[in-house]
Amino acid sequence: MKNKFGNTIELLAPAGDFSLLKTAFYFGADAVYLGGKEYGLRAKCGNFSEDDITEAVEYTHALPKKLYVTVNIFARNADISEIEKYALFLERAGVDAVIISDLGVLKIFRKLTNLEIHISTQANVCNSSAAMQYVELGAKRIILARELPIEDIREICDILSGRADIEVFVHGAMCMAYSGRCLMSKYMTGRDANRGDCAHPCRYKYDLKYALQEEKRPEEYFPIEEDASGTYIMNSRDLCLINKLDELAGAGIASFKIEGRMKNEYYVGSIVNIYRRAMNGEKFDYLVDLEKPSHRPFTTGFSFNDKNKEFEKSAATISNYQIVAIVIENKQIRIKNKITTGDEIEILSPSESNGKIFVYNGDTVNIPEQIVPIDCPYKLEPYDILSKKVR
Repeated sequence: MKNKFGNTIELLAPAGDFSLLKTAFYFGADAVYLGGKEYGLRAKCGNFSEDDITEAVEYTHALPKKLYVTVNIFARNADISEIEKYALFLERAGVDAVIISDLGVLKIFRKLTNLEIHISTQANVCNSSAAMQYVELGAKRIILARELPIEDIREICDILSGRADIEVFVHGAMCMAYSGRCLMSKYMTGRDANRGDCAHPCRYKYDLKYALQEEKRPEEYFPIEEDASGTYIMNSRDLCLINKLDELAGAGIASFKIEGRMKNEYYVGSIVNIYRRAMNGEKFDYLVDLEKPSHRPFTTGFSFNDKNKEFEKSAATISNYQIVAIVIENKQIRIKNKITTGDEIEILSPSESNGKIFVYNGDTVNIPEQIVPIDCPYKLEPYDILSKKVR
C-alpha cells in the first residue's frame, strides 16, 4: 500500500518480548517497536535487556526489517546520566530509530548519537508548527497526537513532505487522557503513568449514581451504562481504523502503528495479519476477524468522528477467542491455555492454512508451555497460532 507521495506505507507492530517480536514479523509487520528494561512507557511487559536488544537487532536486520526502541519517559534529573549511557549502547547495538517524547532526552541523543529520532505521541504534536520545530531539532518522524481530525493530519503531512515522515496509531487501546499523559495512576496508586508504570485506574469499575451531568450545561449528560461486567465510565473504547486506511494513505501517512506491547501472541498475530492483508488489498470482512482476540468495542476515535459519542460509552473487555497453542513445528505445539479433546481449533497463519478449523483429538492438556504432539489435517508452520472460541 502506498501513500499519496508514492511511498510504501510501513506496518509497525508492538513487541513486548522476543516471542512477540518474532510473531509480529511472521505475520507481516515491516518494523517493530519495543522497550528496554527502563525509560519506556510499558514497564509491566516483558521488555528487553541490553543483550536482548542486541540479539533482536540481529534477528530483525537478517529478515531484513526495522527495529525501533522507545525511550519516551518524561525524564528527571536522576535519569540523565544513565540515559546518556543507554543512548551510546543503542547506537552500538544498531537500532534503526529511537522514540522520544522528552526534550532533554532528545538533546542527549542528538548530542551523543547519530540515531534516527521519532517523536512519540506522548509529545502531543497537534499542529504543523510543533511538528516543524521537532524537525528542526533533528526528528525524522513525528507520531501525531491521537486527537487530530483527518483534515489536520492531511495538512501536517503536506507541510512536512520530504522533511519528515508522519506516523499514526490505527489500532489498539486508547487512554482516556490527552494522548496518554495522565495523573490518575500516580494520584490513586503512586504508580507514575508518565514513567511507564500506569495502574490503569480508568479501567476500574466505579460506583456512580444515575449519570454525570454538568451543573451549568445540562446538555452535557453522560448516562451510566451498565452491562453484565459492570460500569466503566472512564474506560475508552479501542481504536480501529481498518476501514479508513485508504483515507489515511491519501493524507500522506508513512507508517500505520498498532498498539499492544502488553498483549499476547494471539492478539499481535491476529491484528498484524489482518492489517497486512488489508494493506495488500485483500478484500474480506475485517471486523469479523478483528473481534476475535480480546478487545473493547471499537471506535474511529477522534480522526473520523468529531462528536465521537461512542468514545464516551462504557467499554468492558470482550474476549471471543483465546490462544491455546503456538506451533513449534508441523507436528508439535507449545500449550498456552487448556486444550481439550473435541475442541474446535482455528488456525491463524499468514499461509493458506489461515482460518482453517479442525477438531483436536489429542489428550486434554492444561500445563502452559508444555510441548505436545498435534494431529492436524492442514500443514502447520512454526509460529502459526491455534485458537478456540471462548465458551
